[in-house]
Amino acid sequence: MFLIDQILLLAAVLILVGVISSKASARLGLPVLVLFLIVGMLAGERGIGGIAFDSPGAAHALGTVALALILYDGGLQTPLSSIRSVWKPAALLATLGVLVTALITGVAAAWILGLSLLEGLLIGAIVGSTDAAAVFAQLRNAGIHIRKRLKSTLEVESASNDPMAIFLTVGLLEVLVHDVPFGLGLLTLFVQQMGIGAAIGLGVGWTAVAIINRIHLQASGMYPVLVTACGLLAFGLAANLGGSGFLAIFVAGVVVGNSRFVFQRGVFLFHDGLAWLSQITMFVVLGLLIDPKGLLEVWLEGLLIAFVLIFLARPLAVWPMMQPFGFERKEIALVSWVGLRGSVPIVLAIFPLIFGVPAAPLIFNVVFFVVLISATVQGGTLAHVARRLGLAEAPPAKPAATLEITSLDTVNADIVEYTLAADSRAVGRRLSELALPESTVIAMITRAKDVIPPRGSTALRANDHLFAVLRPDTRPFVDRTFSQAGQVATDPLPDLELRLKGSTRVEDVRNSYGIHLPAADGDSLERVIRERLKQDPAVDEGLVLDGTRLRVCEMIGPRIATVGLLLPRAEAAVGG
Repeated sequence: MFLIDQILLLAAVLILVGVISSKASARLGLPVLVLFLIVGMLAGERGIGGIAFDSPGAAHALGTVALALILYDGGLQTPLSSIRSVWKPAALLATLGVLVTALITGVAAAWILGLSLLEGLLIGAIVGSTDAAAVFAQLRNAGIHIRKRLKSTLEVESASNDPMAIFLTVGLLEVLVHDVPFGLGLLTLFVQQMGIGAAIGLGVGWTAVAIINRIHLQASGMYPVLVTACGLLAFGLAANLGGSGFLAIFVAGVVVGNSRFVFQRGVFLFHDGLAWLSQITMFVVLGLLIDPKGLLEVWLEGLLIAFVLIFLARPLAVWPMMQPFGFERKEIALVSWVGLRGSVPIVLAIFPLIFGVPAAPLIFNVVFFVVLISATVQGGTLAHVARRLGLAEAPPAKPAATLEITSLDTVNADIVEYTLAADSRAVGRRLSELALPESTVIAMITRAKDVIPPRGSTALRANDHLFAVLRPDTRPFVDRTFSQAGQVATDPLPDLELRLKGSTRVEDVRNSYGIHLPAADGDSLERVIRERLKQDPAVDEGLVLDGTRLRVCEMIGPRIATVGLLLPRAEAAVGG
């Protein structure tokens, strides 16, 4: 038997145990990262597994690759709309917030551990970033949804503060080990790292989208591989040119994730799985690296540093950054509490071992202990705190399930499958009563094993599968049509004109979108316009009813074929 055979068996067993243990996360109220770390520690040399692993270099290499892939997936999953809406507070939290957290925690760590100020600041920098995946996994397990603006702030901050923490860690190590000047030298390194990283990320991201949409690969399974290679290219180029590879791969992910490209849904699913595999592997390996005896030796110091981080440093960093942007006190309190530490601090804790810092073993054990306390205390109480602050909301309206088949080349249409939940607002209604956008076509309906020809008279039932051909910009409207009737829609409709057939009834518009027009339920949009215009309508003529603008978009002979609806918010934006 070859050594690699044993390694593959061992890796498979550890990963399987890690995946299975994640099922216990919701029941125990703990982030999955804690369970993954426990699996690694139990499998370690001093655990029941007895596996000897003492290679910080190998752990660093593995952690770097895993962290790069996790950040890339984070970029792919970060909507540009979220960034636009909260970029100012999120940017402050991801930069100055990390710096303030590092300074306060670092000064406390130096005093508690009896280290030099620079070594204490190094600990503060290592634990400076937060883990978005852990936060939202805990909220999801508890069935809690929070306000969109608050969610976007947490999402963007947690996804973008890792490069700052990494820079501070590497910068302080350069000062400690290579005598880089603390002031100007560190500032120059910051500008170089962030500037080159951002530029490479943008350039590779835009180039990647252009290549993906033009290369026409015969094997569709190669597209996720191509997207992965582009992300790693961004990391490698930036790192070799003196920039931040982690910032580059995150920015490239944001650019690629917010662009349209072929097989997009499959690429996202691939990278989501790759990110989970990276997290499991990384945490299990880091668990193998830790010595439980070493944790017991620093438990008191680690507890004190965790206390300073959770109850002093994080709140003092968050309140001044968020208060000027109109956040409520309870929202700021929640953001202060959800600063869970995750994968990044533990990976960064390996850096001092690689650089040969004398206090590196102590730093590693303390950081590991702080992360465990943060994840356990904050993660375990997150749902309770959100409820006590009154920030838990009903889930947003959304389709029960969707399966997307993105069109190839430049065809501006997607095929989306909707599975109707029992309480979907479309159940019990006929296709002709759905008020779908005029460019949307229901191509096929399947019910159990039967294929139902889509006709206007077809009545929809729970668990029906509808295949809709639609334009991407109309997707939010179609999603709303098939959403669950019992839920409150927290996401507003887009600032776009909704084009409907002139024969669409007022009642159907209200049932599908929640748009109320002051007219009889049975009136068609064509009739509503004709009765109020008092003249023969023409294309582009219209009127405003209770703030909603109705416009004649298309006429076939004397008949109004298409009517455009512009909601009050969109109307105001256009007028402004």
